[in-house]
Amino acid sequence: MSSSPEITQLVDRFGRVVDYLRISITDRCDFRCVYCMAEEMTFLPRAQLLTLEEIDFVARAFADLGVKKIRVTGGEPLIKKGVLGLLENLGKIESLNELVLTTNGSKLEEMAESLKNAGVKRINISLDTLDADKFKQITRTGDLKKVLKGIQTVIKVGFDRIKLNAVILKNRNHQEVTNLVQFAIDNEIDISFIEEMPLGIVDDHNRAEVYYSSDLIKADLEKNYKLNSIADKTGGPSVYSIVVGTNTRVGFISPHSANFCSTCNRVRLTAEGRLLLCLGNEHSVDLKQVIRANPGNMEKLKETIVDSMKIKPEKHEFDLNEQPILMRHMNATGG
Repeated sequence: MSSSPEITQLVDRFGRVVDYLRISITDRCDFRCVYCMAEEMTFLPRAQLLTLEEIDFVARAFADLGVKKIRVTGGEPLIKKGVLGLLENLGKIESLNELVLTTNGSKLEEMAESLKNAGVKRINISLDTLDADKFKQITRTGDLKKVLKGIQTVIKVGFDRIKLNAVILKNRNHQEVTNLVQFAIDNEIDISFIEEMPLGIVDDHNRAEVYYSSDLIKADLEKNYKLNSIADKTGGPSVYSIVVGTNTRVGFISPHSANFCSTCNRVRLTAEGRLLLCLGNEHSVDLKQVIRANPGNMEKLKETIVDSMKIKPEKHEFDLNEQPILMRHMNATGG
């Protein structure tokens, strides 16, 4: 199949239009979150990673093929040298509706203004607990005070619909969902709760034992708040409710309890240049090889991307007991 001029959007064999690209620009992170990676991680050699120029090249190919939203992730994207220059370049792609960022918040206090100036529209910030000791246990290396200062800074700078992301683990932080929602309400921002993704071998816990479903979270919240379901979508898998009497939306990302594959509009570019067609499967195409074998050949790259839609699977096969994706941690995949 050729990427002829008539092809202006990516459509898979199940009729789903792919208009959202998530890019992991590094597998490195200054945290070691227990659900994301092992405490002692071996990161990829830098030569195996896409360069910032190659990332920009891929992003422009996707924009030409109808992608309207790009999310930059990691690892932790803000520790990547040159990230602001990359974001400025991506922010200049006229056909994009949104350039957004996911971060652990550790660098936001000093970088928020620059991110705004670079063209980042929205920011998602990981925050699993408001308890400093628990935060240290979950992140292993993180400083809660620094993250909270970063959140206040991005609020002051002013981004569209700032959102917190919280991965909930039974008997670790599930008791805190009400406190996290109240924090979001008090700061007039949104929050999404995420069921843990079984990616990579983690040495901290048994994923089946710490699983806490979205339904349980919602039941906990409804003891204190009235939640009304709404049809709002932000391009990702969150299903939203509004906290009645506030402007805060509460999202639920439920890969186990409420499979969202039928509406999947996303693909991921990993830090090493693999185009991952599904978070929960290994269907992928090596775009780095295509780029380096065909320097500057945009048409060849776009043709490869179009052809990749043929292998995008219908759904993921997450299983808490079997852990199907053993060697790919979330930090290299892109959060």
